[in-house]
Amino acid sequence: MRLRRLIIGASLTAVVAAAVGMRMLAAADAAEVPISQGKPATASSVENGGSPAANAVDGNAGTRWSSAFSDPQWLQVDLGASATITRVVLNWEAAYARDFTIQTSANGSSWTTINTTVNGTGGVQTLNVSGSGRYVRINTTRRATQYGVSLWEFQVFGTGGATTPPTTIPPNVVRVAEFLADCPFSHRLPDDPIVFPGLPGASHMHSFFGSTVTNGNTTVNDLANGPSNCNPAVDKSSYWVPTLYKDNVPVEPVITTFYYLGEGVSDAVREQTQPLPFGLRIVAGNAKATAPDATTISRWSCLHHNEAGAGKDFINCPADSMLESYLDFPQCWNGRDLDSADHKSHMAYPVNNACPSTHPVHVPKLRQVLRYPVNGDPSRIRLSSGAGFTMHGDFFNAWPQAEMERRVNDCIRPKIKCGADGRP
Repeated sequence: MRLRRLIIGASLTAVVAAAVGMRMLAAADAAEVPISQGKPATASSVENGGSPAANAVDGNAGTRWSSAFSDPQWLQVDLGASATITRVVLNWEAAYARDFTIQTSANGSSWTTINTTVNGTGGVQTLNVSGSGRYVRINTTRRATQYGVSLWEFQVFGTGGATTPPTTIPPNVVRVAEFLADCPFSHRLPDDPIVFPGLPGASHMHSFFGSTVTNGNTTVNDLANGPSNCNPAVDKSSYWVPTLYKDNVPVEPVITTFYYLGEGVSDAVREQTQPLPFGLRIVAGNAKATAPDATTISRWSCLHHNEAGAGKDFINCPADSMLESYLDFPQCWNGRDLDSADHKSHMAYPVNNACPSTHPVHVPKLRQVLRYPVNGDPSRIRLSSGAGFTMHGDFFNAWPQAEMERRVNDCIRPKIKCGADGRP
């Protein structure tokens, strides 16, 4: 009996010693705070609203980021300034990645691989690396389970970066989640690089705004490397609509504003807004509509004359007014696809102030506002696609990733009205 008590006592002593050792190790680890902790994080997708990218860098091992159920995926953190990276620690949930790379970047667009892992085993992985950059990301290419990939914590260690200031709302700001781009008319072509890629002349006539190089063969790299007439000039995106005619003469809008908004969802969803992914393509509205039905997303009104009303088809505007077109693009993304067969199914509109489970990633809502110098008898007005209710818009996103991320972080999530420069 005494021998048994001695054995039990020795076992308890070992357990206590191990526990003390674990606390000492935890304390030692806690002494070194990751330079990634609390920094802005973004991801290729999220499984749902409860598992945003920010959870992986919040210092809380009880919250996690989880992706959509597909390969590949990525998670990245903005360190705020250039840093020297010496170690990356991955604390995986059960849904881990077998194959992945760790990359760094100075600008959020050109990346250098500093680690490649093949046949990883999950758990807590400590990767000793050597690299530098403002941005650090993990690219996963093969999942270990049928689910997405999921990280309790994504910790980057090293020196440099920028101290994250406490979140404060500047005084006297307008509490509207918004930033914008003013992109005037550029050119007209019977082209559509989203619906008819590689087929110049296959479309009805379109009026293009923003990128000045858009044609039937345009790719996102063409946009990124080409000129733009937008304010801000960093917006290299292309926007286009069917050309408007009055008495069969083309008329272009004289005021063209593209708003990026955080409205239409709850505050909790807005605070988890993710940047629009580079290369995303969306078509909103129905060019083939035969009546002003539920597929007519756009609306027409008269500038400074609310009494004239609004409608899905052209309306009669007073002589001192202009015809306005408003079009809201969907703001819920499936987290996977930059396009779809119908150029719409990868996106969805919110339901009950939240994104549906099929499209869990909330991105800024693009609102297109065009003002045409026409008024009077609407029977004299048409679109190249037909009646007013066929109004539709195409958007090809070429915002530099870092610029889009900054505006989402500084304007949309905290609910601050920003100008074209992305500042209050």
